Amino acid sequence: MSRAFVKETTQAAPPPERMVSSGPNLVTEEGRAKIAAEVERLEAALASENNILLRETLERDLRYWRHSLSSAEVVKPHKEDGVVAFGSTVTFSRNAAKPQTIRIVGEDEADPKSGLVNFRSPLAQALLGAEAGDAVEMTSPPAKLTIIKVE
Repeated sequence: MSRAFVKETTQAAPPPERMVSSGPNLVTEEGRAKIAAEVERLEAALASENNILLRETLERDLRYWRHSLSSAEVVKPHKEDGVVAFGSTVTFSRNAAKPQTIRIVGEDEADPKSGLVNFRSPLAQALLGAEAGDAVEMTSPPAKLTIIKVE
């Protein structure tokens, strides 16, 4: 068997840093609490972890979440005038299909399966500024969104 492409001494490279988005780190109050809980969880895990590779990953993740916590800008839900804004819960139909309900939240608290959508996503961007009864176009993927209710 050829050993031409095998290093005799392997040193594991540290895990790559997690990407941090540019721009403001908007979060809801619940999102900030979630980020703080993640920092606490990672600190506890790091304190009890002996495996060097796992420690490197935990340290990298802890750096990300600490940065996220320090840069978090809590935005109170804007419920005036029924206009879709950060923190709004929006019920809409896409291309006249069954209605969907989502909440527009920060990047670190987004969970599409739970109906929590990142404010930077194409869906949220199409909805922001609209009101109940408005029809807006989403370009990617193409869709016509009809806003039913804004809370």
